[in-house]
Amino acid sequence: MTLFSSEEIIQKTINFVKNELKDAEGGHDWFHIERVYKNALLISEGEPVDKTVVALGALLHDIADSKFHDGDETVGPRKARLFLKTQNISEEIIEHVIKIIENVSFSGGNKTQNFTSKELKVVQDADRLDAIGAIGITRAFNYGGFKNRKLYDPEIAPNLKMTPSEYKASDAPTINHFYEKLLLLKDKMNTETGRKIAEERHRFMELFLAQFYAEWNGEK
Repeated sequence: MTLFSSEEIIQKTINFVKNELKDAEGGHDWFHIERVYKNALLISEGEPVDKTVVALGALLHDIADSKFHDGDETVGPRKARLFLKTQNISEEIIEHVIKIIENVSFSGGNKTQNFTSKELKVVQDADRLDAIGAIGITRAFNYGGFKNRKLYDPEIAPNLKMTPSEYKASDAPTINHFYEKLLLLKDKMNTETGRKIAEERHRFMELFLAQFYAEWNGEK
């Protein structure tokens, strides 16, 4: 049996993810994964975590996002498990990474999380940071365009009480997504580093929305 070092496994995982997501939607492609990976490494510097688990969890967390697989949340964990099985990684690490993938998602904010670990908290913060700020804004509108959604409709109010299934099925204007998810993430951060970064990105989104409404209403 060939044993790979952590560095080799991470590089093989990077190569695998790049290939799997080469044709992905722009907000959920390799560059999204790379940003989350970098965020996770940054956050983990101040946390007592297994950095290999954090790295693998970050790299594989969106290997098959359910929104691109008819809402099937089993595709990503299954694909990740099949890959990790080829890397001669311990079953304990594999299970931990799979649990991270299964529990990292926002899912409308109303999903019961059945697992927690310091590593999950780091990856979750890293993923949430990529959903807010300047990158979060561009990702939201990129996905809205991908789904042919309206930018904004003053007559369609945000729905803050959606179930996970309602959240997945929603076709509301992109601006609503700020209130239904993006502006909620600052207060859901798990780590001190995540909270500090989120504060600044949150303020940027508030400034953007103020400017958006002013322009929409012909005020400036």
